[in-house]
Amino acid sequence: MTEPNFTILDDGRAVAVAATMSRNRVRLSADTLQNALGWELKPQGLCRNDRCVAITGQADLVTDDGVDLAGVAALLDRPLALDVDARAACFGAAAADRAARLASLEAPDFTLPDLAGRRYTLSDYRGKKVLLVAYASW
Repeated sequence: MTEPNFTILDDGRAVAVAATMSRNRVRLSADTLQNALGWELKPQGLCRNDRCVAITGQADLVTDDGVDLAGVAALLDRPLALDVDARAACFGAAAADRAARLASLEAPDFTLPDLAGRRYTLSDYRGKKVLLVAYASW
């Protein structure tokens, strides 16, 4: 088995995988794709549990070198931040998932410290009005 040489961030977790890299392309074996992301190549397409996405019009998605990571992201309608030099990629949430979260009008839970180091969790304030102030130096 080949040593992991690439990191994929997906759903808040980092997975080290063996990948083939050339130019701006990253390819994974079908087994690595299934183990790292849960998607399996089947005759009907790319499948995860009972969901399958047909592979049409993507002749270069699967080659002898493996499955193209950017092609998988495009097929799943998920944004992908890819840095071949840093040997890392990060999958973003699909547009449909982001739209559903926005439509729910419920903020995701998070915990942040104040200036004194006390930690505050948003869910502790459910049902109360909360003002969040954010600042960025850029």
